[in-house]
Formats: sequence, C-alpha cells, structure tokens
Amino acid sequence: TWMRRGLWLVALVFAGFLIGLGGKVVGDLPRVEKRLSLDDFMDPALTATLRRTIQTAEVAGQNAETALQQAQLKRRSAQADSAAARETFNNWLSTRQATQLAGQDTELVARTQALDTLKDKERAAGVAVEAQQQAALDARQSVERERRKLGELEQTAQQALNAEYRRVELRVFLYRLALTLPLLVVAGWLFAKKRKTTYWPFVWGFIIFAGFAFFVELVPYLPSYGGYVRYIVGIVVTVLVGRQAILSLNRYLEKQKLAEQLPSAQRRDELSYDTALTRLSKSVCPGCERAVDLKNTGIDFCPHCGIGLFDHCFQCTTRKSAYARFCHACGTSGRPAASLPGGAAPGGVPA
Repeated sequence: TWMRRGLWLVALVFAGFLIGLGGKVVGDLPRVEKRLSLDDFMDPALTATLRRTIQTAEVAGQNAETALQQAQLKRRSAQADSAAARETFNNWLSTRQATQLAGQDTELVARTQALDTLKDKERAAGVAVEAQQQAALDARQSVERERRKLGELEQTAQQALNAEYRRVELRVFLYRLALTLPLLVVAGWLFAKKRKTTYWPFVWGFIIFAGFAFFVELVPYLPSYGGYVRYIVGIVVTVLVGRQAILSLNRYLEKQKLAEQLPSAQRRDELSYDTALTRLSKSVCPGCERAVDLKNTGIDFCPHCGIGLFDHCFQCTTRKSAYARFCHACGTSGRPAASLPGGAAPGGVPA
C-alpha cells in the first residue's frame, strides 16, 4: 500500500513539473504575434502632421499667454500712470480755477497734452492686451481643432486595433489548442492502453498534465464572443462526454450479461485476484457487484448471477473463499474444482 502511495506521489510530482513546463509554453505563445499599437492603424504622415501642428499651436499658445501677462502688466502700469496724472491735473485745475491766472493757460495746454499722451499709452497697452488675448484664443482653438481631428483618427484606429486584437486572440487560442489537443489525445490513448503497465506512474502523471493543460490552462483563453462560444462549447463537450458515458455503461451492462452466462469457474478465473478481494471486502459479488450476505454460511453461490463465492479445501475440506489462493485452515494451495474429474473436491465435498 505504501509503495503504491509512493508511486502515486511520483506520478503527481511528474505531473507537477510537466504542468509547470506546459504553463510556461502556453503563457509564452502570444509572443509569436507582433505587439500592436494604435499607431499601426493610423496614417503616419497625417498623424505626424497633426501632432506637429498641435505641438506648434501649444507653443504659440504658451508664448501668447506669456506675452498676454506682460501686456496686462504694462496696461495696468499705464492705467496707474494715467490715473495718477489725471488726479494731479484735476487738483491743478481746481487751483487754477480758484486763482484765475491767465498766465497758467500755457501750462494748462501742456498738462492736457501730457494727459492725452498717457491716455494714448493706456489705449495702446489695451490694444496690445487684446491682440495677445486674440493670439492665445487662436492658439487654443487651433489646438482643439487639431486634437479633434487626431481624436477622430485615433477612434477609427482603436476600432481597427480592437478587431485585430480579437483576431490575434483567436489565433493564439488556436495555437494553444493545437498544442494541448494532441496531448489530450495521447493521454486518452495512454489511459486506454498503458495505465496498468510497469511505468504507470509516468503514464498517470502525463494524463494528469494533459487534462490540466486542456481544461485549466486552455479554457480561460477560450474566446467568449458574448458568452455564446463558451456555452456552445460546454453543450458540445457535455453531449460528447455524456454520450460516451452512456455507451460505456451500456457496454459494461452487456458485458456483465454475457459474463453471467459463462461457467462459474471460468468467470472466477477471469477475475483479478485483487479485484475479487476488494469487492468481497465490500460485501458485494465479485462477478455482478450486487450486494450479498457473505456472513450467511448457507450461501456458497451468488443468488444474482450464480458465480461461486465459497468452496471447500481439497485437503481439509474446510469451507473457504473460492478466491483464496491458500486454505486459511491448513495452508494448502487451492486449485479449481473443475480441474478434478467430475468437478468434485477430494473427500467427496462438492466444489
């Protein structure tokens, strides 16, 4: 028992290393495809022109904002100078009106001209501010316009990129399917032909690996397409597996019916020793696997299929299991009763 457990441990360890290697291979399969980007689906010349225009407009906008700040500062300075000069002029004008000196007319003209000059500077500063505001507005509108054009190109390219991603995803899935499906087929052949051979731990390790690679590592990459593909694949797999299970059950039942028609001794000889002992330990018939009261000493044959369950030792005539290789009372090696003339054991005890 412990040896078999150790061999199962070997199978699991072998499967673990195979699963690790298979996971690396399956995970690296997307590298066979070219890495795509949005620029792959956009007109290079038009895209470069739009981006250069946007960059130029952004620089022009930054320069306009800087110049606007300088112009606003100059306008505020001119407004302050003009306001201060007007206040001084108003004060002087009030003094002149009080004195009514005709000699101050020349100074009045000069002060008025100086005030007009400051007002002209203020207006010029305002015009400069408006010009820079217009330049900044033009730059912002140019950036927005070019970005809108670039955004339309990117939106169209994004749709093409998403479609290509779906095609790449499907191709990568087919790569994975082409890798894992043959493994599953080989695992099925090994299960059918080699699972009971000397090297069964490696066979079972490969079977576990192939099942894991197909049903665990492949299924998450199955294209969804809104869930339709996965549900359809699930239905198909369920139908195939269910059909195979039904056919296997029917073949097993037919085989049991044919086996029940064979002589009892022949059916016992065809049964594996370990299989017979395992079924007897569960109080079921080794032949038909139906429940039998093995503690009842009056039952020597299965009441369901007629196979022999108990016979008598050829040496000491002790009642024993028909599948025991040695008598539990005297240790004599047993042999089929059918090999004796007339099918009887020594001493006249029926087999």
